[in-house]
Amino acid sequence: MTTAKTTSATSPAAAAVPAPDAVDAIAAQWAEVRPDLETEPMAVYGRIYRISRAMGDRMEKEYARFGIGRGEFDVIATLRRSGEPYTLSPRQLSATLMLTTGGMTGRLDKLEKAGLLLRSPDPNDRRGLRVSLTERGLRLVDESVTAGLAVQTEVLSAALDPAETAQLSALLRKLLAAH
Repeated sequence: MTTAKTTSATSPAAAAVPAPDAVDAIAAQWAEVRPDLETEPMAVYGRIYRISRAMGDRMEKEYARFGIGRGEFDVIATLRRSGEPYTLSPRQLSATLMLTTGGMTGRLDKLEKAGLLLRSPDPNDRRGLRVSLTERGLRLVDESVTAGLAVQTEVLSAALDPAETAQLSALLRKLLAAH
């Protein structure tokens, strides 16, 4: 199941033929006991899962340098991406991050206590709240997103050249759209 990669002047690692991995071993075991199975889908999703888990751990460590976890990063990054004035309702945040209101409340409490965001009454709805990034939160999210992207770029460029990275992104987008 190994495949040769095209040679790249940009990334020496991209030219290397990868050694068999744990996913290859699992597929080989299935081939022994069930030669009738086509295990390529298992190999694809197994690698996606393992990459996701490994990168999730790397990103958690990177964000920890800023005193936040991935969950907290997701909240402040969502506020940052919303544009000035970097303000959303808790309901908008919950919907964007696919969290329950209880899960969102815990994250907001932690971030507010750290001085990274502020909750205030919604001027258009007496019952509603608005969540806004503080100046400190804005600085922290900008620093942490830059650091996180550096980690992701380092990992990608160690294995893929820019064309392969673009191709992988396109293929994963196509696969995700099929779900």
